[in-house]
Amino acid sequence: MNRPVPFSTGRSCDPVRHDLDDVMQKVAHGDKQAFSTLYDALAPMVSGIVVKVVRDRAQSEEVAQEVMIDLWRQAARYRPDAGSVTTWAATIAHRRAVDRVRSAQAATDREHAQAAREHTTAFDEVAEQVETRLESEQVRRCLQGLTELQHQAVTLAYYRGLTYREVAEALRAPLPTIKTRMRDGLIRLRDCMGVTT
Repeated sequence: MNRPVPFSTGRSCDPVRHDLDDVMQKVAHGDKQAFSTLYDALAPMVSGIVVKVVRDRAQSEEVAQEVMIDLWRQAARYRPDAGSVTTWAATIAHRRAVDRVRSAQAATDREHAQAAREHTTAFDEVAEQVETRLESEQVRRCLQGLTELQHQAVTLAYYRGLTYREVAEALRAPLPTIKTRMRDGLIRLRDCMGVTT
């Protein structure tokens, strides 16, 4: 196992930088031994950067491995004139770590939003059920305030769906009487329920 190479100062006369530049060129051509050398030189620095940003050990290890895989896959994109290998690796590590933190925060935000929607929906359903039950109780109470003929006529018309004529036949009463009783009954129900026209 190779010894980790100290963090490069970025000076062009730095022998470490030239060594890592050479190693990176070999990695770009698929040299696995060169990647092993690069890994040993950069993994501690990459891990340190990622841990500082991500703060979770398990996720930090995962992100650090992703960075090292990126270095293997993107080795051909490295340009020595743009900066040292360590600077390039540090930039990739920092970006990956920030992306992980943002992704984790977005997932947490989505979970909280979903929980809030579910909680609101559940509350709305309960409120709606309570409101429906209260309205039903109020209708029953108001129906009890009607005369027997009004109660029967309204019940047959609105709960069984019978027409005025069918209600008259069912109650064996003249049609005009049924119409009058229903009109009076509905007016009393409206007043009892507090409905304004």
